[in-house]
Parts: sequence; C-alpha cells; structure tokens
Amino acid sequence: MTSLSRSTIDRREAEGLFPARIALGKNIVAWRFEEIIAWIDAQQPKCLGVLA
Repeated sequence: MTSLSRSTIDRREAEGLFPARIALGKNIVAWRFEEIIAWIDAQQPKCLGVLA
C-alpha cells in the first residue's frame, strides 16, 4: 500500500514516523489498516488541500 521498502518501514517505525507493527506469530507481522490509511492521508502535501 505504501511502496516503501521493508528497511524504510523499519527505520521510520523506529523513529516513530510510521505506525507500529503487530506481531501475529514468530515471523509474521501486520499493521492496522486504519492506521496505515491515516498515515497515507497525513503524507499528502498540505498545498493540495482536500482531495475529492
């Protein structure tokens, strides 16, 4: 959904700039859909205003 690489997500998550992951198993993680959508919305340039 974001087109960010795994290492970029890891780095931004550690910096508090990306939603925190949820561990579903030993090697399985996921993110809450609503948090990712909110993060994507927050990335929109302020000069564009509200997109219809």
